Amino acid sequence: MKRLFPNLIIILMLVVLSACNSDSNSNTISVSELTDRENTILSTTSEKSFVFDFETDGDYQEVSVWIEKYEAGELIDGQLNEVTTQIDESGSIVISNPKISNTEKKHTFSIGIGSNGSTGSISGYDTNSINQDGIASVWGSFPEELSINEDEIVLAYIGYSANKNSMSTLTTDFYKNSQGNLNELKKYDVTYLFKAEFIQ
Repeated sequence: MKRLFPNLIIILMLVVLSACNSDSNSNTISVSELTDRENTILSTTSEKSFVFDFETDGDYQEVSVWIEKYEAGELIDGQLNEVTTQIDESGSIVISNPKISNTEKKHTFSIGIGSNGSTGSISGYDTNSINQDGIASVWGSFPEELSINEDEIVLAYIGYSANKNSMSTLTTDFYKNSQGNLNELKKYDVTYLFKAEFIQ
């Protein structure tokens, strides 16, 4: 039941966002502007969450969203969690880090994709999570809007570090060229990157 609840919240958010999705530029993905109600729903169930709207010209048939785990800048797991679903021209992506109790020590993640009334979602956890006691975190997503092409897109990240004095966000350059700026991840003990790829 604990795993079902985050999925239900993700699906609810996708239905609401699909109904509110307005026309925008073709082949773009942007950070969603949430209402107070949507923010309340997410904040009551999630520690951290990210919501994106995408608009395509119809050439893209699927979208995949997955999580990569890095430790001190080194890739540890290239596919911690992944969901792929068919899409129409527009839709939304919701990524959340559900709240956990003091007895649960694993990082849990939920990913949902909604397009034209259909949804795909997955929930899972990192079996090798670090102990969060005394650990600081920082998180963020790309600013405003990105163009969709056939390359991988970094949507967002969560970084954890025991050194609270060295915590800073990723630069905008990281989202434009993540492979060329992977050294930015070295400042975090653990980083989770949330990536997407649109497939024709």
